[in-house]
Amino acid sequence: MTNPKMLDVSALLAYCGLIFWLSAQERLPMPAVFDFQDKFLHYAAYFVMGVLAVRALRHFVRSRERITLIAALFCSLYGLSDEWHQSFVPGRDASFSDWLADSIGAVMAVWVMSRFLVSTQKND
Repeated sequence: MTNPKMLDVSALLAYCGLIFWLSAQERLPMPAVFDFQDKFLHYAAYFVMGVLAVRALRHFVRSRERITLIAALFCSLYGLSDEWHQSFVPGRDASFSDWLADSIGAVMAVWVMSRFLVSTQKND
């Protein structure tokens, strides 16, 4: 029998690890298809992280407002640390606009989750 709490927390940690690994690459093999693709990808990646953060936090925090705040802060701070990490990777650089796209994506996901999907009950 699977433990939902462990699954949700593991999914968030694995996703954070994936983002860290991708950020450690000198460049990502992705062709530019449209303008601002980079910002859209940052937005989308952190939207997913926001969903995963809410799912993980709902097992530990009862208040919908606290889940929302903690998840948004977690994702935004992770995005900030990721940009800092990239500043040390040859071929990569830190970007305020990338961090902003990360944060907006996460906040949007957290907002959507808090409005439609998050239960205020612990789901253990």
